[in-house]
Amino acid sequence: MSKRAIIIALSSVVAVILVFSSMYIVKEGEYKVVLKFGEAVRVSESPGLRFKIPFIESVKSLPKYQMTYDSNPTSILTKDKKPIIVDNYTVWRIVDVEKFLQSVQSVTTGVQRIDEAVYNTVRRKLSEINYDNIISENTERGNINDEITKEVSTALERDNYGIKIIDVRIKRTDLPEGNKQSVYNRMISDRQSIAARYLSEGDEESRKITSKADRAAVELIAQAEADAKKIVAQGEQEAAKIYNESYGKDPQFYSFYRTLESYVTTMKNEPVIIMPIESPYAKILLGKQ
Repeated sequence: MSKRAIIIALSSVVAVILVFSSMYIVKEGEYKVVLKFGEAVRVSESPGLRFKIPFIESVKSLPKYQMTYDSNPTSILTKDKKPIIVDNYTVWRIVDVEKFLQSVQSVTTGVQRIDEAVYNTVRRKLSEINYDNIISENTERGNINDEITKEVSTALERDNYGIKIIDVRIKRTDLPEGNKQSVYNRMISDRQSIAARYLSEGDEESRKITSKADRAAVELIAQAEADAKKIVAQGEQEAAKIYNESYGKDPQFYSFYRTLESYVTTMKNEPVIIMPIESPYAKILLGKQ
């Protein structure tokens, strides 16, 4: 092989190396950062083939998608001085590559900053709340998660890390093994006291309702009896009026009618009556008058 051919071959190899060294590919879900002497000069976000200056510029990849950081379980004291083991996770992503590289430079360092901010916020928030409220899934827990997310996000934005916090969630809040039984016993005692108070309040309310109903019943019965007596008196008065009018129209018939009524009263229960046969009463009974 001639010297000219060797030079051409070497030149071709060098050219191929230079071409491949100048190209880089941006994939879906990643940032490609072009660095020049360690400084970021441009960022490629959309997928495709890009070029750089060989041997002078280098390329660094950073994730563009959301990432989840699962923190290590940590011991924290609640407001009522109960030690609890808290386990939480954080969903985050890089939104400003230049700020991220200037402040934390790598995902590992970024996670450390997130862990510090989350730990400080979680410790402060849970130290302001009693244990019973923390473990109440349907009430306090949702509010705590939202407040922690907001505070951590604000802190990291203030420090210009180029990081966006999507969500911070407490996965579990357990008691240390040595404290579980005593705390559970105390919680059972508290619940029993609350139940006893509710039962006592229920009994008191029941007595009030029963007393009120009894009082109303007595008043209704008294009013009904008074109304009944009034109606009976009116009826007797009306009957007496009718009797008087009847007596005035035919005194003899009225006398006869009253006598018959006396018979009904007298003969009730089949009594034995002794009277002179010539008496007017006996004559009427015998049909001789």
